[in-house]
Amino acid sequence: MPTSDVPDVSVVVIVYNDEERLPRAVRSVLDQTLNNLEVIIADDCSTDGTEQVARSLEAADPRVRYVRLEQNSGGCSAPRNRGIEVARAPHIMFLDSDDELPRHACKSMLLVAEETGVDFVTGEVTRYYEENDSTGLWYPHLFTEQRVVQGIAEQPEYFFDHLSTNKLYRTAFIRDNGLTFPEGIHYEDQLFSAQAYTLAETFAVVPWSVYTWRLAPESVSISSSRHKIQNVADRIGVARLIDAYFDEHGHSGLRPDKDYKFLRHDFRLYLGDLPFRDADWVAEFADVVNPYLNEIADETYARLSREERICIHLLRTGRLEELQVAARQLGRPQVAPRFVTEDGDAMYWGAVAPADDAARSELDISEWHLKRQVLSSGRVRHELRSVEMRGSVLRLDIRTYDPAGLITDDVKASVKLAAHNKPLSVPLVLRPEGEGQYASTVDLDLSRVPVGRVGVATRRHPVVSLESEGARRADVLLASHDLPERRTTVTYHKVGLHHVKIAAEQRGTGRLEVTWERSGVLRALEPLGPYARKAKKKAGRVKKILVGNEGRATVYDAISKLPRKRSLAVFEASEGRGYCDSPRYIYEELRRRNLPIDVVWAYSGDTSSFPDDVTLVKRGSWAYGRALAQAAYWVDSHNLPYLYRKPQGTRYLQTWHGQTFKAMGFDVPSLRQAPAVQQDQFRDGVARWDALVCPSAEFERTFVPAFEVSAQLIRSGYPRNDVLVRWSEPEQQARAAAARETLGIPADRKVLLYAPTFRDDARKSGQSIRVDFAELAPLIADEWIVVVRAHPYDRFKVDPELGHFLRDGSGFPDINDLLLASDAVLTDYSSLMFDYANTGRPILLYTDDYEAYRGGDRGTYYDLEDIAPGPMLTTTEELADAVKDIEGVKERHTQRYQRFQEMFCSYETGHASKMVVDAFFEGGTDD
Repeated sequence: MPTSDVPDVSVVVIVYNDEERLPRAVRSVLDQTLNNLEVIIADDCSTDGTEQVARSLEAADPRVRYVRLEQNSGGCSAPRNRGIEVARAPHIMFLDSDDELPRHACKSMLLVAEETGVDFVTGEVTRYYEENDSTGLWYPHLFTEQRVVQGIAEQPEYFFDHLSTNKLYRTAFIRDNGLTFPEGIHYEDQLFSAQAYTLAETFAVVPWSVYTWRLAPESVSISSSRHKIQNVADRIGVARLIDAYFDEHGHSGLRPDKDYKFLRHDFRLYLGDLPFRDADWVAEFADVVNPYLNEIADETYARLSREERICIHLLRTGRLEELQVAARQLGRPQVAPRFVTEDGDAMYWGAVAPADDAARSELDISEWHLKRQVLSSGRVRHELRSVEMRGSVLRLDIRTYDPAGLITDDVKASVKLAAHNKPLSVPLVLRPEGEGQYASTVDLDLSRVPVGRVGVATRRHPVVSLESEGARRADVLLASHDLPERRTTVTYHKVGLHHVKIAAEQRGTGRLEVTWERSGVLRALEPLGPYARKAKKKAGRVKKILVGNEGRATVYDAISKLPRKRSLAVFEASEGRGYCDSPRYIYEELRRRNLPIDVVWAYSGDTSSFPDDVTLVKRGSWAYGRALAQAAYWVDSHNLPYLYRKPQGTRYLQTWHGQTFKAMGFDVPSLRQAPAVQQDQFRDGVARWDALVCPSAEFERTFVPAFEVSAQLIRSGYPRNDVLVRWSEPEQQARAAAARETLGIPADRKVLLYAPTFRDDARKSGQSIRVDFAELAPLIADEWIVVVRAHPYDRFKVDPELGHFLRDGSGFPDINDLLLASDAVLTDYSSLMFDYANTGRPILLYTDDYEAYRGGDRGTYYDLEDIAPGPMLTTTEELADAVKDIEGVKERHTQRYQRFQEMFCSYETGHASKMVVDAFFEGGTDD
């Protein structure tokens, strides 16, 4: 028996004809860290072996109880209600037989419930996709922190959290309020949850996952039956029941927020499916939903996105063919309308001018600023008119719509298909066919796709690539719903030792899809079953030893004992990300002097930034290790991988990639407290350096002791900063003009470069991009363009609605192009500020999280308020005021700026490249 006669939590597991998955669900409860609980298996009168399985589970553990309904109810409500009737614990949860509870769910929620005394606790849901073994979160923005909410009116956005399964309820709360799941209807969770939210005086939110919602391939659940009109009617039916409940109990004021949730969640699901329905289905859909849509207030519609409002207007006014065109844009802001109509300063969606004020209000897309966009972030639309297989050749007939006029004569187009190791790319000729329209045909020979010796089993989507003056984009091909697709006749085409299926996705954008499946002998050799998987895993371990780091290190050590190639140098910048940073400018100085040094450049991704005549080697490859082992010189801006010990006779020049505001090296607590082996590895990596480039005395004071540097110090300034010191020279001015042209900066706009650093605990999250561009744009867009350069450890994408005001600067491997092109810089704690001070141009600092950053685990060397060369800003209004008065800002901070330059630019003369080559290559050879 459990530790108490009365369990702490009752978990009601509902089941119907699910004998295979029921044990997994029950086991997820019995394995909870909370031991004192009960499992109530509520069987909706199963007809398979579920009863026998359930009784076996009951017999095996006294915490399991089995109850069985006398007849099948056809839904989830009746078995859950039976569970409520028999539950013995003061708290209750619900679990479906095909899902699971994370191990700490019950205990963690119970502790919060007991501590806060709330009516229920709700937590995050992990959606587990069995088909591809991936996961996603249920409305993660609702579960960012632990909190207690004083009733739903305080936080009505929790109407979106309408599941009953991710909650731990006080059993007395449910029983005292007569709360039951409505029987005889679908989407019963929504009514039950709406009632619970309305009745609860308080509820708690926890930011961890408390429920695992398993989504099986080919799911036949009610929620996946959106192709049935009855499914639509069921959702509207439960929405009306919620409305009636609000009216009867004096909560009509909650209706707008519930309607907003209905539009953004329930209705939105069907809206995204419309491009893949036939005309009769769409017409029937309109008949079912429009009466309810007509009851929703205009103020609620005003909260929706413009794309959603356009679709709803077209639906409510019977423009159903246009609706299916518009629905392709939902959630895909780079997909353009086919046509737009201009009327004065206003622009409207569609080829026909709006007929009345309502249409003008809903179809007005002036806020998209289509005509002020650039190619990289503007809107284009590519639709497939026909698809044909001719042997191994896939012929695509494409119609391109460009209502914004982004496609000019210098735009190069191609169709690309990602492949095993190299994409197949075929040029595309865009033939004008009406204003803003182009026709094109392309043949993709699938036999040319490199699939490797063992073949592939993969799925890919062709894209249309557009490129012009360094700007590029890749757009989906919108496939018509009546193309061959998996729900009807599937046609396989034999291509070599593969079967290739051509299909149109029936979800999302509806992309064209090419699927390779091995055939013949390759198919026969595919691993099957658990023994094959174990063998594959073992083979992977062997491969790791042979060609992984162990194998590379062994071969590298052997080669490094051979004599050096006295003329060979390996250059690497930014961990191989491009031709940039100080190594670039040292290399160009070597070229100017025509020194007899053969340079090999390491790369890790795109190679387009490198000059055509340089020798390249892929970072981490066998050739990379061989080059490092044989080279007489290493030149690098970060730190070469620890795997490669420096051979005797090789000289290593470390240029580093910035100055120190945040703590570095052994001044970082995590390294100072790390195991000795990790500290020794770090020291050994630094000990390889023979020379270190220094930009300032402050750098020597902070960086050198933090890294325990013993190398020769070259007090030259950074070679990469030479062009910034000499920014006014014609060569640099031309470079700035070229960057502005690539970015599509109008001649009458100034450029503000926004380049924040990353946050250690939030890499690749986008959290370093803290400025609210939507708020900033109306305040400064008439005079300024903001170029965003996210740190390589973070991410950013331009919202097309802000494409008239924002540019993405990530396409420039060398940030100096952007520094030279800018009129001012906006950063936070990035060492970029030290480089930019060499230009003398204004520096603004957006530091709304300064206290958190300074107080983080890493810490800083300075109080930014003491050294800042410009204003520290924390709001959009402050930022806008500073940008609009940039000359005044510069004047008011003149003295602080000069002190900043004296501290951090003391060695910068504009001739660092010459000084470094003199010190390291001309005067420093000793082998």
